[in-house]
Amino acid sequence: MKETILRALAESDVDYCEIRLEESDRTMISFRGPVLESCDRSAELGGNVRALYKGAWGFTSFNDMSDLPEKVRLACRQAHITGTLKNGRSQLAPAPIVHDNVALEVIQDPRDVSLADKVALLGKYNKLMLDYHEAIKSTSIYYFDEYRQITFANSAGTYIVQEKSDLGCNITAIASNGTLTTQRTTSAGGSNGFQVVPRLEDAIKKSCRIAVDLLAAEPVKGGQYTVILDPDLAGVFIHEAFGHLSEADEVADNENMKKLMTLGTRFGPEILNVYDSGIEPGHRGVAKYDDEGVAMQRTPLIENGILVGRLHSRESAGKMGEKPTGSARALNYNFPPICRMRVTYIEQGQTAFEDMIKGIPLGIYAVGAYGGETNGEMFTFTAAEAYMIRDGNIAELVRDVTLTGNLMTTLKNIEMIGNDKYLQDSAGGCGKGAQVPLPTCEGSPHIRIKNVTIGGVK
Repeated sequence: MKETILRALAESDVDYCEIRLEESDRTMISFRGPVLESCDRSAELGGNVRALYKGAWGFTSFNDMSDLPEKVRLACRQAHITGTLKNGRSQLAPAPIVHDNVALEVIQDPRDVSLADKVALLGKYNKLMLDYHEAIKSTSIYYFDEYRQITFANSAGTYIVQEKSDLGCNITAIASNGTLTTQRTTSAGGSNGFQVVPRLEDAIKKSCRIAVDLLAAEPVKGGQYTVILDPDLAGVFIHEAFGHLSEADEVADNENMKKLMTLGTRFGPEILNVYDSGIEPGHRGVAKYDDEGVAMQRTPLIENGILVGRLHSRESAGKMGEKPTGSARALNYNFPPICRMRVTYIEQGQTAFEDMIKGIPLGIYAVGAYGGETNGEMFTFTAAEAYMIRDGNIAELVRDVTLTGNLMTTLKNIEMIGNDKYLQDSAGGCGKGAQVPLPTCEGSPHIRIKNVTIGGVK
């Protein structure tokens, strides 16, 4: 296979050409209420060719590799047609030529656990939720695991074979009293094995209890509050509201974005440090190399409150005169790699959680992310559960807590950062364009923010 790939690349007549081949083995299990809704195992083989000529890309994906040279010629013809019209300049930042074979490193390979055992374990979790309380009317479980072997080669001479494992599980208890429906989810996931799935019983019982308790909770009163975000919600906030703005392909050709994301701009207080990393062991979104064969790394985005970096592919880095960050990622062989996050997080600070609550006469402790959306600098997030803070103490559970605001203002209003960073994996993933759900992870310590607008009853 290697000789076939190298011969096909040698025939390319463009500025740059690459081939990516992918073999995958995937298991998916889902429950809806008492019903085992699906239980599938599938294997897939496919690949793509990407060619660059005069600043224009040609791309073709395929499942039949019997005539790889023809696939290369097709991608090159596409690039020539568009590149001749565009007559631009191909701008790829330099990257080391790599020859590597990256073997799978897992603690418990999901492929070694039988499909029957996986179904039995998830079925046990499902029964635990359905039997927990009469108010638990339904459940939802989604589990998957996937093994992939990816072969990447380019016309510069890089040749990498890389094995990857990915796994995610979302287990949701759904409660109802006839007029109100609430839910709470237990999540697990990772890149180093099945061992994260067993022993979730206590977390699932907690989710059931909260789903039931939310039925009796009062809606929050809308207004401005000092808010403490738990690591889960803070991680989702920094991923969605800030992380996407750091993806340089959205910045390189957009003058307004260039102004907003000018390096050296103050984004927050000196205690704020934000990173995106592809080398956090065991988490989703990490690998040794990205989908352009560039080594993943830990990329500083905000340091001491100042914007210091962004996430680059080779093309975005070339256009902006910066270095690739190992952030070019593709959902699968049907797509070309684009700038994407990996593990995005706020670095831990020095404040204990107890000290963050002190001194708040009336505030909100927001826990977990139920949903949200962003539009440029503006964001809206809904907490999965929330509690009032009264006179420096956690008080009653409240519901319908939605946080809205401007990213720049909110980051600058961060008052304290906890000493308890946590990274959260789940069965979800990041969406950008048509490439969703891409494996990612996010996290944070607890963070305290002043003057947060909370939607609720008046």
